[in-house]
Amino acid sequence: MKLPAEFLKGIIRQNPIFVLALGLCPVLAVSTSVSNALGMGAAATFVLVGSNCIISLIKNVVPDKIRIPCFIVVIATFVTIAELVMRAYSPALNRALGIYVPLIVVNCMVLGRAEAFASRRPFLGSLADGLGMGAGFTLGLALISSIRELLGAGELLGYTLFPGFKPALMMALPPGALLVIGMMLGFFNLLKGRKE
Repeated sequence: MKLPAEFLKGIIRQNPIFVLALGLCPVLAVSTSVSNALGMGAAATFVLVGSNCIISLIKNVVPDKIRIPCFIVVIATFVTIAELVMRAYSPALNRALGIYVPLIVVNCMVLGRAEAFASRRPFLGSLADGLGMGAGFTLGLALISSIRELLGAGELLGYTLFPGFKPALMMALPPGALLVIGMMLGFFNLLKGRKE
């Protein structure tokens, strides 16, 4: 498969949130603001790209019996790097994301890409897959969080867009996340059905 198609696959055809419905735990938790979503998306993309690349390079020397534990160690290494960088350079974002950055280690999206793709493909394909899946995850998070922040707080990135708008508190709470994700999943399924 060509590298641009491999990259675009993660954004459109196999979007981790809207098509594969993977990694929804952090989506529900951190999508209250666009800044949180972008921070989580950047961390997840870094982990996806780094772990995909390393796993693609070591796939032939890791015995099958210990493949998954080795993948988890590689993923955990990149998560630790992301968390330490975030803690050093953006402590407010690190506090806002809380436990959800360390939980990237067990995110089914990251482990699934390592097992289903990076362990079976060459380096450049794994790099393109990690970038595409990370971009798709980040775009999905940004879309959901912008809807929730706009409707739940009446602002976007700290700017009030509609003066006098009465925000719906439910959109800032977990039921709002479920509602927005459900509606977006339905929308993308509708689009997929029309193409078929």
